[in-house]
Amino acid sequence: MGAALFATLAAYADEPSRPAVQIQAGVMIQDDYDYYPAYETYYSRNRHEYVYRDGDSWVRRSEPRGVTVETLFAAPSVRLDFHDSPEQHHNDVIRNYPKSWSRPDKKGDERAEHRDEKKTERKDGDRKE
Repeated sequence: MGAALFATLAAYADEPSRPAVQIQAGVMIQDDYDYYPAYETYYSRNRHEYVYRDGDSWVRRSEPRGVTVETLFAAPSVRLDFHDSPEQHHNDVIRNYPKSWSRPDKKGDERAEHRDEKKTERKDGDRKE
């Protein structure tokens, strides 16, 4: 057994050296953003970070600038359909969603919900209006 092991080691010693191959495992995170027009701030749901301009530079922070997280999340927002950096889309985003933007009025939806509530009342209590 010793001779076989020596022969195997000798064979490897005679081979020219090969560069080591490194394999690095990584996880690719696809960006996804909500945009808060009143604050010109983006929030990445996957990365849990806020992206906004600070002067002429774009920054990524764990907290929004100048507003609490609760206030920001209560403000009107829009889910954006791009999966790369907001910097690349900001001009289009601010044109479509200016600081004064808010969600469209849902009066038609509220009327439909109100009708559904009345139907439920009639079934449950046979009440009419």
